[in-house]
Amino acid sequence: MALSASYSPAFLSTTHSSSSSSSPCSSLKLLHSHPSFTHSHFPTKPTSTIPIHTLSSTTSSSTSSEKWRAKVSFFPAFLKKGKDAKTLKEELLDAIETLDRGAEATPEDQQRVDKIARELEAVNPIKEPLKSDLLNGKWELIYTTSKSILQTQRPKFLRSRTNYQAINVDTLRAQNKESWPFFNEVTADLTPLNARKVAVKFDYFKIAGLVPIKAPGRARGELEITYLDEELRVSRGDLGNLFVLKMIDPSYRVPT
Repeated sequence: MALSASYSPAFLSTTHSSSSSSSPCSSLKLLHSHPSFTHSHFPTKPTSTIPIHTLSSTTSSSTSSEKWRAKVSFFPAFLKKGKDAKTLKEELLDAIETLDRGAEATPEDQQRVDKIARELEAVNPIKEPLKSDLLNGKWELIYTTSKSILQTQRPKFLRSRTNYQAINVDTLRAQNKESWPFFNEVTADLTPLNARKVAVKFDYFKIAGLVPIKAPGRARGELEITYLDEELRVSRGDLGNLFVLKMIDPSYRVPT
């Protein structure tokens, strides 16, 4: 899931925005009509009598033709098949491969990725992800639209190289961590809102992974898991951001 908060690592998302974008914690977001016609009178022509056998033949021929056309139009629809999850996952990974986790994405790139993600979400095999063990473990963020997580306001050498998120559904705990150069992290409690959406409440931040700071009460957000399988997860935050993550360690446990 991608949880986001303007001062939380990774992607737990909240509606709070940090007062200082330069803070080392500012990058830590828990993925979080037709015209009308008048009547007109047309001159009438004398009608001629059509032989009954001719009328019968014409009607029969027309009916047969309509049936044939119906069959022809039926088969393309019958044979048409949508893309499966495997194909869509490959398209999604190809689309984000050169985008530096989204930092290099143009608006057109973002639209393309979002379109593929929505197609993948439509074939989500796990309808109740919060009840699935596939959610457990440590995930790596490989794409997001969140500027605060991507830290695009900083020089590239000061941006975190990798962002991780861990989730344990049995304890309803989550953790976001970022790599060099700051190594910040945050933990949070999760409260299910339905079978695929959680409310996020952050409890502790760790600066450089060492110095614990209690999170303020307003550090909250929501996260919806829109696609899940054993290797890929797609989530959407309450601020409208998209998150794509890959599984790297299903055995990882979040500290309680």
